[in-house]
Amino acid sequence: MSDLLKLSRAHMKSIVGWFGCYDAVAATINARWGGGSSKGTVSKKASGALDWTVADVIALEDASEQFPITQMMVKRLDAHEVITDICLMSLTGVIAKENGEAISAILAAEQSSSADDRVCAIKEIEEAIVALEQARARLAGRAE
Repeated sequence: MSDLLKLSRAHMKSIVGWFGCYDAVAATINARWGGGSSKGTVSKKASGALDWTVADVIALEDASEQFPITQMMVKRLDAHEVITDICLMSLTGVIAKENGEAISAILAAEQSSSADDRVCAIKEIEEAIVALEQARARLAGRAE
């Protein structure tokens, strides 16, 4: 299983936790799209037996006002931008900043039982990874 899939599932599990129960998740999806979801289906998706659909993601992100999957997809594009005009010294500063924020968020999530704190930590880790990927791409003279 790819890291991207694992991360997507972790984000969705966090959003499901925000709703509190599978019935609420199914009701939210049904309210947005007019039906088609049940507690059993949500349970299978949360366990990884079924995959989340784009419609599920849209409905749940909009309702929870948390957008980790959308942000992750945008980050995928950001990591592929050509960055030849950015100097390595600037990238080094960005790497230091992003890694510091990731470490802080990880420590906060460790001390918290909130799914929001875990999602925040994952987001900060993703931003640190993007900064490192950009530096690698710059050093390699190509976009990743």
